[in-house]
Amino acid sequence: MARLPRLALAGLPHLVLQRGLAHPPVFADPDDRRAYLAALHEAAANLKVVVHAYVLLDDQVRLLLTPPTAEALSQLMQAVGRRYVSAHNRRHGRAGTLWDGRFRATVIEPEPWLLLAARAIEQAPQRAGLVMRASDWPWSSAGHHLGRLGDPVVSAHPLFWALGNTPFERELAWQRLLDEPLPVAQQQQVEAALLKGWPLGSGAFLANLAGSTDRPLVPRPRGRPPGAPGRGGGPVG
Repeated sequence: MARLPRLALAGLPHLVLQRGLAHPPVFADPDDRRAYLAALHEAAANLKVVVHAYVLLDDQVRLLLTPPTAEALSQLMQAVGRRYVSAHNRRHGRAGTLWDGRFRATVIEPEPWLLLAARAIEQAPQRAGLVMRASDWPWSSAGHHLGRLGDPVVSAHPLFWALGNTPFERELAWQRLLDEPLPVAQQQQVEAALLKGWPLGSGAFLANLAGSTDRPLVPRPRGRPPGAPGRGGGPVG
């Protein structure tokens, strides 16, 4: 079956996953991670892509961002990939790509999914057993959302600002959300949407998207359509 084209739509939040090859790791040390973030910051600024959340694990990158145009999503990932892979290869004396195929992406409905997706991203190191608390991982947007540092890569979404009237209230609210594991069902929904490329949102959201793209937005039902002839080829009705 032909692979569906990646769904990218202007002005809506997108979840993005880019996995590395099994060996070597995408990020071998803090200098690698700083180089990636510098490339992401520059490309996002040039393309006017807004990055709401991110996490860098040893073998993958997860992003939550809003592109101003449909094309800006791929342009961003290509620009970051070219710059980072080139620098990484020079630094580590290697050649070839670091990435395991194409990046994956999906469109999400801002409410209620944006903050849930940001939590899923920032909790990834905790789920992987790398830290006791999600806020302890230094290579994610958690530090910015918790007021520990001003991360130039991150621009908080209006839904994050709505968590409180003051920075202290927002940071405290986010710490509480980060410390609460995402319900398994919601985590599975986020992951499935990201891996399969189907948009994540309500029926009304999907119906609204249908006017913006010719791409299917939900999986087709399995099996023969109702009323289709049987395999035996006999008369129907």
